[in-house]
Amino acid sequence: MADRMTLPLSPLHELIHKQTTKDMIRDKIVSLIASGILQRGDELPSERELAAMLMVSRETARGAVQRLAGEGIVTVSQGARTRVAKVDVEVGSQRIGVTNPSSINGYSLDAVHAARLLVETAVVADAARRLTANDIKRLEDSIAAQEASCVDPVRFLICDREFHLTIYYASGNKLLADFVVDLYTYMIEHRRIAMGKPGAIKKSLEDHRFIVNALKMRNPEAVSAAFANHILRIHETSLEVGSDSGGKRPGAAATASGGKRKVA
Repeated sequence: MADRMTLPLSPLHELIHKQTTKDMIRDKIVSLIASGILQRGDELPSERELAAMLMVSRETARGAVQRLAGEGIVTVSQGARTRVAKVDVEVGSQRIGVTNPSSINGYSLDAVHAARLLVETAVVADAARRLTANDIKRLEDSIAAQEASCVDPVRFLICDREFHLTIYYASGNKLLADFVVDLYTYMIEHRRIAMGKPGAIKKSLEDHRFIVNALKMRNPEAVSAAFANHILRIHETSLEVGSDSGGKRPGAAATASGGKRKVA
């Protein structure tokens, strides 16, 4: 049976229904590269892991990777893991977010933090009123995938992104959801570093479990408060990464690697 995708890759575009599920997963992986979660030389998760993280069949995950290999975006070696071969990728019209994945990096950490507290908490509160039983099941499956990825920051961030996007796009305003995705991708390369610190993944996973419990209660205020705590944790760990890198605050300028990523 073909996968039934409950979360479109980009709800702003009406043509998404014409894409096959393999196309959509291919585009999701490209977005992971464009945002900086996956970088050149990174190993892709196995087909089984990708299928669990993105909540599709192994056949779908295999087909998406094969398409990426045909485009030269990833390399598949006999007896070795598939690796990201290039980050100069075309996200195209099906990208998630309002702007390209690196534009948000030009803003300061404090500005993005304030925006997340103002907008993201409102979006997820609205999502709490609208999530379907299938959405809740996706989130519970995502928690299981996160638990299986808790020793690998990159794999955890792939799950983390899917978790957040499921909630954002359950809200009633797709434009605001796309804007919040832009806020989420802020300095994602710093997040990779932060998630590698001892205990960081465990704390984030605890936040996610608390968020899911609040969503299951259909309590907008509790969901908003849980996200505010989660956003504060992200802000604090981002500050720590900036301090560890010599005191330079994230967001002073767009990252060089982010600036190289090509988006339509």
